[in-house]
Amino acid sequence: MKSASSTMSYLELLKLVAPETIVVITALAVLAMGLATGRARSSATIPFNAAPDARDKPVAARMPFAVALLGLAISTSAVLMLPNHIALFGGMLVITPLTSLFKIISLALAFFTVLISTSEKARRDAGEYLALVLFATVGLMLLVGSEELLMIFIGLELLGLSLYVMTAFDKTDVRSAEAGLKYFLFGSTSSAFTLFGISLIYGMSGTAISEKLATATVQPLLAVGIVMTLIGFAFKIAAAPFHLWAPDAYQAAPVPSAAFIASGSKVASFVVLGKIVLVGFAPVHGSAAWHAMAAGWSPVLAALAALSILVGNIVALGQRNVRRLLAYSAVAHTGYTLIGIVAGNRDGFSAALFYATIYAITLVGAFGIVGMVRRETGGDDIANFSGLFLRSPLLTGCMSIFLLSLAGIPPLAGFFGKFYLFSAALRAGGSYGLLWLVAVALFGSFISLYYYLMVLKAIFVDEPLLRAALKVDVVAPDLLARTAIALLAAAVLLVGLAPAILTTPILAALE
Repeated sequence: MKSASSTMSYLELLKLVAPETIVVITALAVLAMGLATGRARSSATIPFNAAPDARDKPVAARMPFAVALLGLAISTSAVLMLPNHIALFGGMLVITPLTSLFKIISLALAFFTVLISTSEKARRDAGEYLALVLFATVGLMLLVGSEELLMIFIGLELLGLSLYVMTAFDKTDVRSAEAGLKYFLFGSTSSAFTLFGISLIYGMSGTAISEKLATATVQPLLAVGIVMTLIGFAFKIAAAPFHLWAPDAYQAAPVPSAAFIASGSKVASFVVLGKIVLVGFAPVHGSAAWHAMAAGWSPVLAALAALSILVGNIVALGQRNVRRLLAYSAVAHTGYTLIGIVAGNRDGFSAALFYATIYAITLVGAFGIVGMVRRETGGDDIANFSGLFLRSPLLTGCMSIFLLSLAGIPPLAGFFGKFYLFSAALRAGGSYGLLWLVAVALFGSFISLYYYLMVLKAIFVDEPLLRAALKVDVVAPDLLARTAIALLAAAVLLVGLAPAILTTPILAALE
């Protein structure tokens, strides 16, 4: 890999960080446009759940959305123009096929988040909200584009600070402020764990972490640093028992905020976590095999995976709010994804990245539909979905694809993702040593089928509510949001039918 030259000019450096620079400039532009538009409009605040006539947006109000979408598209094209292999300043900025691929995925998730935001509100502070989304996207890009722990921490903090404000952004709902405060407190705690763990690792091993771990006995302080770093990332990915912030954040945050928290931040966190443990902590892998347990990070992540699968799926059974149900489902899906990292090889990591990407795409679409149902019915409980197929066949078809994919039903992408994860774990354990973890995951998948079908039952079957649904106006979402949801559903179906579309670039990036 090519290292940065000490004679590199600022122009050459700017070309290498062009994608991040474009997103930052776009964020500043939409922020300025939002402020200008807000001064020109009435000082009255229109709530997120405003009636359809209050959501009629003039052209000036739509301009920040157009600029944000254009900036994300230009940034994506800039990523495609980056060189294949280069490292700057000791790994603070690394450009490889893997980092470029997941920068594009992060930008795509932000793009669709902005699209589903177009039907969410007509507020004078839309520019500020979009700026937060874009700054969070920069944090994602810094996360996936660095192999230096302090730079990774900076990316985590930029992402976290943006998400905290996005969670508490709905000033008309006190629950949003409460969820934002909880998210901030848990996020701050996780940041403290991460930073303290990183400081211990640096102090005990220096910059060459992998070489130090391979040539010397792991000292207690170094082991504590590794565990604390893993705990910090467990908070970020909402792995049980560090998931307590997720249900409130998903339920009370504005719907686009919840979608971005559930998608973009998790994808980037799994990329970084995989690189840290599989590269930096590789010599202390240990073993999670049932008959050959050995101390290391592998049994720790295996325990987190099993606990997340059981807690997430079992608690989700009692939920009647769809967003809260999806939050506990997210905890379970975190456990599934961790199985690929526990496998500890290239196939396992590629399976984890594939599954995290598919899950993120599915969640953005599902939350988009939840937001539309919430605006039309005044709530997002399961009962609010009754008779949806009579009001909007398109949203019904898309929601069915998303939920069945999350449940792992073929031929959707979620089925192939779970198959890829489980097969990689069985091959990696040696004499099926990870069979116990796969068995827990299969049991959790069986449980999850019930609560996903509860939502579909409300949509298609609930007879007492069907007659009432006939009196409800047809759901008529904005064209952009409706198109975005249809494209996401098509992507889930297409990747399920032809998984090589995504697996091939991921495997090639890991070469």
